[in-house]
Amino acid sequence: MSTRMFSEDQLERLRSYPDIGRDDLIRYFTLTPADVAFIDPGRGRGPTDRLGLAVQLATLPWLGFVPDEVGSAPQVAVARLAERLGVDPAVLAVYGQREQTRSDHLRLVAGYLGWKSAPAGSTAMKELEQFLLDRAMEHDSPTLLFNLATEYLMAAKTIRPGVTMLAKMVATARTSATALTWEKVAHLLTDERRGDLDRLLVYDAGLKMTRLAWLIKAATDASATSVKTAVDKLLYLRNMDAHILDMSVLAAERRRFLASVGRRSTNQALERREEQRRYPILLAVVTQSAIDQVDEVVMLFDQAVSARESRAKSKTDEALIERAKAGEARQLLLDVILPVLADPAIPDEQIGGLLRNTIGKQAARGRHRRLEEAAPRSRPALGAARLLHLPAPVHPSGAGGDRLPGSTGTADLMEAVAILKRLNESGGRKVPEGAPTSFVPARYAEYLAKARKDGDETAYRHYWELCVVLALRDGLRSGDVFVPGSRRYADPATYLYTPEQWAPRRADFCKLVRKPADAAEAIEQGKAELHAALTDLDATLAQALPEDTGAVRLDDDKLVIPPLSAEDVPAEAKELKAELAGMLPFAPIASLLIELDVRTHFLDCFTHAGGRKQARSADLKRNILSVLIANATNLGLSRMAEACGIPYDVLRWTQEWYVREETLREANTVIVNHHHGLDLAKVFGGGTMSSSDGQRFLVRGKSTTARDMTIHGGQVLSSYTHVSDQHSTFGTKIIVPNAREAHFVLDDFLGNATDLPLFEHATDTHGVTLINFALFDLVGKLLSPRIRDLGKITLIRDETPTDTVKRYPNAGPLLSARWNEDLITECWPDLLRMAGSLKYGQATASLVVGKWSAASRQNTLATALKEWGMLRRTLHAAKYLSDPAYRRKIARQLNKGESLHALRRDLHYAQQGAVTKPALADQTDQAWCLTVLTNAVINWTTEYYSLAVRQLRATGRDIHDALLAHISPAHSENVNFFGVITVDVEAELAKLDGGGWRPLRPATAAAV
Repeated sequence: MSTRMFSEDQLERLRSYPDIGRDDLIRYFTLTPADVAFIDPGRGRGPTDRLGLAVQLATLPWLGFVPDEVGSAPQVAVARLAERLGVDPAVLAVYGQREQTRSDHLRLVAGYLGWKSAPAGSTAMKELEQFLLDRAMEHDSPTLLFNLATEYLMAAKTIRPGVTMLAKMVATARTSATALTWEKVAHLLTDERRGDLDRLLVYDAGLKMTRLAWLIKAATDASATSVKTAVDKLLYLRNMDAHILDMSVLAAERRRFLASVGRRSTNQALERREEQRRYPILLAVVTQSAIDQVDEVVMLFDQAVSARESRAKSKTDEALIERAKAGEARQLLLDVILPVLADPAIPDEQIGGLLRNTIGKQAARGRHRRLEEAAPRSRPALGAARLLHLPAPVHPSGAGGDRLPGSTGTADLMEAVAILKRLNESGGRKVPEGAPTSFVPARYAEYLAKARKDGDETAYRHYWELCVVLALRDGLRSGDVFVPGSRRYADPATYLYTPEQWAPRRADFCKLVRKPADAAEAIEQGKAELHAALTDLDATLAQALPEDTGAVRLDDDKLVIPPLSAEDVPAEAKELKAELAGMLPFAPIASLLIELDVRTHFLDCFTHAGGRKQARSADLKRNILSVLIANATNLGLSRMAEACGIPYDVLRWTQEWYVREETLREANTVIVNHHHGLDLAKVFGGGTMSSSDGQRFLVRGKSTTARDMTIHGGQVLSSYTHVSDQHSTFGTKIIVPNAREAHFVLDDFLGNATDLPLFEHATDTHGVTLINFALFDLVGKLLSPRIRDLGKITLIRDETPTDTVKRYPNAGPLLSARWNEDLITECWPDLLRMAGSLKYGQATASLVVGKWSAASRQNTLATALKEWGMLRRTLHAAKYLSDPAYRRKIARQLNKGESLHALRRDLHYAQQGAVTKPALADQTDQAWCLTVLTNAVINWTTEYYSLAVRQLRATGRDIHDALLAHISPAHSENVNFFGVITVDVEAELAKLDGGGWRPLRPATAAAV
């Protein structure tokens, strides 16, 4: 069972030593005097046993276990230990020839470090089984479950059992989760409800599709028709009582997983599943759809209001431009008139005639306009009347707005919404006296005041209604206004574990992320980190001279941060890259994918939606590859059919049954894991750091994810990707281009299902919020952004200004705010509960970050979260300013992401790179196809770079890894994806040699 979840290569990697980064090298492979005394030669150990024991001593807390091949430990780590012990590193090669020696040493190391073993049937293993079952109810990814189990064991200082045993435990947990799911929801499945669920799979002639397909088909625009359809779906689901079905017995992540299976499966696939699997899936679909439809109705209201507000602003701007032009024309006319009037030599009786002849009657009449009444300061409200012509289903007066609950401070707004509803129901035109206006922004208040003063009730109604609509929209966005039955617009507190749900999980979580449960201890740890970072920053500023323009320094008590100079890439590295690229063979994109499948078997991930794992025929592989290429290159299935000769119907059928987000994610994970295991990939990076950024793509046609952005030349969407320091892409998400990218930074980072041991994440300014700084730390990770205008951000201190400056004479004046320790102490349990909700999949990170970032100041938890974020941001700023190597590491990682943007743009070339799919699900599938092909090119290039380096080294060339680290595989010069695309699996395999490789070109080709 276990070996089906992981390939042999994956199992071998899980058993072996990974590559090691600089931080881990220093942290784990630095021996203290006590450690040296433990390994002391006076105990009769020779150099070999001493070094082997030292390696085990450093490895156990690093990996949580010690690989059988102790001699395969990273050479740099072995050399560090050998130097400390004064022995030859080579002696490790003969260590542990007796298995008993390794076992005895591991037992000694465990006793010294306070670790324990966990034999089968022990209490520790039973606790792990329960932990895995709990997690399997939240996550279904075997890799993620395996990683969580490893983290759990390390936190408990328990030696990890064998890979096969742990993988079996993961498989058992997944199977048990399926059985437990049925057990928990069986009471909901009455005969009537089973009939309702079965009817979802029956074809409806009126809809020309099944009810299930109708329910999961999303709107593509904010038109009145789309809103009416969304409301019809909502009413249909409520007639099924889907909105009151209590599925809380299942974890939120489990519900999302089941709903995803239902949305992606076909009718035939669902009908063939046994009842124990089919009905929980359909229950999850309808309960999730009941929430999604509420979200969709509110989202369409938001988009309709925002679109009309945007158009109103545009029309206002156009009117002001025309007014300015008219004013300029009158000014020019005045420049002609004044000299004539001011000239005493011109008789009064001649002035009129002279001006008429000079200006001309036609021009004078054209420019003679009555000056408009001076407009108020708030220009956007000039288009208010147009803003309010909303479709009836979208208007808050028709959405049951008086039943919307709100947080503290929204009572006036809720009353106003109720009044507006009554006015529209009764046809009333006059806003009653005393109607609340406390929510009216200052920029609009003068409009209401003037209309009321002039007695213009119609204008007052327009402006007041405008303010109600905009305030309601903003309240829904921030979470100050809740929508019953919604997920995206619910009370933000419902996203988290309840205190009762959290209590049994708290201790395990604190061990997992190495955070104290006690607030006082957490604050002391934070203050210790703060003072250490400020000490380094103060020393850096003290050492910088005023004339040293390239260093971070103080200039008249003002922080000066010079731009980081370009990374010094050795000329030898550039020459080496050109030489290696010249040695790479040329390959069509289809040939590259066929070849890569030989080594990774990533095509095996594309399983039939009906659950059948068909034999991997050459024709089926050809069809899947053709669909991948069609979507990634943006050719589309019709053009791909012409390019490769495969009928369109065949490609369409293959896409429907095989190529979906679930299978694409799995295939991408296989490719990323294979790349992570390559030696050259480890030279690029250890897989511990990543970055994320959005890339804009033009959109043709209507889509709820697209927005007009002049800077990008029209309507665009954003593909938000997560990239590792090894140049592989492990996360992809389609987002609205004007949405705050910071809301999505944590999603794929926490949901990483690959073998990448991610710990640190870099973004640019768009990915930074105080909420993100806090949450990254609270889940045991590190956010390392590059922030624009870093010198202008607020840094915190924990003492009075006088004491701070006395302690840090250089850095002290920069610390402008006092850290609120009392607030952290009060909210620390809730901060841990929020972080645990994210870590365990109870809440989606983008929802939590978005809501708490927009929360009002009255929200104590949001304020505490930002306060903790202030501490983490100050620590980051101090390190960023005092450590140039840290700055360069961040810049280097962000540059890797940019290089992949260019590669994606090259691959996504057809139809001028414009996306034509309107639905979010289809856009997501296409984005994942592009990610799979991008990683395939990265993987293929890395492999052939490795062959080329090996060949050059065999000729006596001395090629250092330090040079190879500067070489990026993110290019497509050796890959052809234009013209006729031939996908012939058997013919391409025949071109490979016995090892499955293409021949390299001669090294001299690079110089030609």
